[in-house]
Amino acid sequence: MRRTIASVTLVVRDYDEAIAFYTGALGFDLLEDTDLGGGKRWIRVAPSGAETALLLAQADGDEQRASIGLQTGGRVGFFLHTDDFARDHAAMQARGVRFLEAPRHEAYGSVAVFEDLYGNRWDLLEPKA
Repeated sequence: MRRTIASVTLVVRDYDEAIAFYTGALGFDLLEDTDLGGGKRWIRVAPSGAETALLLAQADGDEQRASIGLQTGGRVGFFLHTDDFARDHAAMQARGVRFLEAPRHEAYGSVAVFEDLYGNRWDLLEPKA
C-alpha cells in the first residue's frame, strides 16, 4: 500500500496575505482556494510538482492566534528542498524573504534558515547528491 502525507496545516493570520507570501515571495503554486462558507476557506499551496501541500488555515480564536509563527516552538519546522540553492536563495532575497543566516555548506548540502511572514522557521536546502 502506498501512502503519502497530502497536506500539513499552517495556522495563518489572514488567508489573502498568506497566499500572497507563499505564491509571491516563495513562488509556490495556489492549488486550491475553496469557499467553505462562514468566512472559512480551504486553501492549499505548494512548490510546483510537490506531493505535499500547505493547508493555510486562518486562526479562529485567541488560542489559535497565539500559535501563529510558533507552531514548532521556534525550531526550524519546514524544509524547502531545491535543485539550485544559489538561484532560489537569490530570488527569495530579491522578493524580500528574511534569511536569518548566511548560506552554509554542510556535509548534507547547502542550507540557510529563513522566516515566513509569521516567523515560522524554514530551511532552504539543496541536498548533496
